[in-house]
Amino acid sequence: MVTVSTSNEAYHHGSLREALVAAGMEALDGLDGKEVSLRELARKVGVSPTAVYRHFPDKQALVEALASEGLAMLGAAQAEAATKVGGGALGFAETGRAYVRFALAHPALFRLMYTQGNPVEHDVSGDPAGRLLQKMTRELSSNIEDADRLALQAWSIAHGIAMLMLDGRIPADDALIDRLLNTENLFRVQGRSSEESP
Repeated sequence: MVTVSTSNEAYHHGSLREALVAAGMEALDGLDGKEVSLRELARKVGVSPTAVYRHFPDKQALVEALASEGLAMLGAAQAEAATKVGGGALGFAETGRAYVRFALAHPALFRLMYTQGNPVEHDVSGDPAGRLLQKMTRELSSNIEDADRLALQAWSIAHGIAMLMLDGRIPADDALIDRLLNTENLFRVQGRSSEESP
């Protein structure tokens, strides 16, 4: 995660881009879904609005940088959660739980992360969370087609739970996250024949 100070102290030469991203991340935490203002970010880091455009030609460029930073944070949180329980199937379930908990901890950032880019042509090369999901599912299944299906199913389940909780449709309850993303529930279907699979 970017850790450049966003106070009015002068930023180090050459680190304006990082300072603006850090200020944007800080602003998102308190926005509850409102838009980030380039002018406000310039004021926060103590530069003119014109200086911002040297690093971000438009607001979309900044939003994409914030989304990338969020994906890096999510990927790191998921990797840490998986490692903590020793990886494997247990680690896979933990990445789903970490996904939902990240969404609840950073609602505006989470929504921004998944409204950027082309959702149909999602490329995991620039997405640490997506790369981790792909890697783990391929470790759990020797068949790439099955692994890719499992990755999509797992992402859909975790994302659906996250959105239902963010939208207040189900309680944002930690114990409920554990129950819904239980390893036995996730893998029970994997042992059935293909004719029976949903």
